Amino acid sequence: MFSSTQKLLEKAHKQKYAVGHFNINNMEILQGIVQAAENLKSPVILATSEGGINYAGINFLYELALTASELSSVPIALHLDHGQDRGIIKKAIRLGYSSVMIDASKDDFETNVRKTKQVVQWAHAKGVAVEAELGTIGGAEDLASSRKIIYANADEVQEFVQRTGCDFLAIGIGTSHGAYKFAGKPHLQFDILKQIRQRTKVPLVLHGASGVPLSLVQEAQKYGAHLKGVEGVPDAQIRKAISLGICKINTDTDLRLAFDVGIRKFLKGHPEDIDPRHILAPAREMIQKVVEQRLKLFGSAGKA
Repeated sequence: MFSSTQKLLEKAHKQKYAVGHFNINNMEILQGIVQAAENLKSPVILATSEGGINYAGINFLYELALTASELSSVPIALHLDHGQDRGIIKKAIRLGYSSVMIDASKDDFETNVRKTKQVVQWAHAKGVAVEAELGTIGGAEDLASSRKIIYANADEVQEFVQRTGCDFLAIGIGTSHGAYKFAGKPHLQFDILKQIRQRTKVPLVLHGASGVPLSLVQEAQKYGAHLKGVEGVPDAQIRKAISLGICKINTDTDLRLAFDVGIRKFLKGHPEDIDPRHILAPAREMIQKVVEQRLKLFGSAGKA
């Protein structure tokens, strides 16, 4: 069975490292993530977004993750990422996800409280933990030049956690989803993070935290990708965020980049090969390498 997301994050919080959350959309991505966790003896959180669920089906993704957890020697949790559809949230709870996220961050404060409190009631009745969000994380569809990120309000955090009963909290401190994270120099709002850490003891989560490493970007471009102006969160800022209390870090864009590079490179060198096993295996290997790098950065290696 799956490990408890709550227990994984409580341990990380006490020992000052972060647990990696990695989105899965198919078997190869999942296998790459889990093999990396096995190699480094690290706990890991597998996550399904609503987009991933619409693509692959929640039952298929759940069973893939469950099989991985049963075969693995390291703790594996399963999390619903950015839940907004009540039906999907309820199904994830019924299936037995370790945790679910209710993302009502774009609503006003009172509406966010109301929606989060409702999901907490559903989830806690089944022993499932809940992640909520304050502040907003920019999306891949936004233009870097005009993105408007609403930062988490530190003064509201304590009230929000007390009123909703959420188990951990994603906070907007300047990160963004996708490969185009910053209009200028990358800079997270660590002053806000410090203030929030002082106001609550619940584990804190950083979304939109992919590094978008230059080496991956250059390799993708070498084989035909168009990625002008992409920018990720520097490793130094990730380390500082962890030192200030972040204990769950979400990664998705780096996995997409790795998958893309693996496939593009193979097809360029083997244009005659149409075997999907041959095409997808290099992508899985690239996923593994990237996840290993992330787990080392988060400090979770050896924490299984």
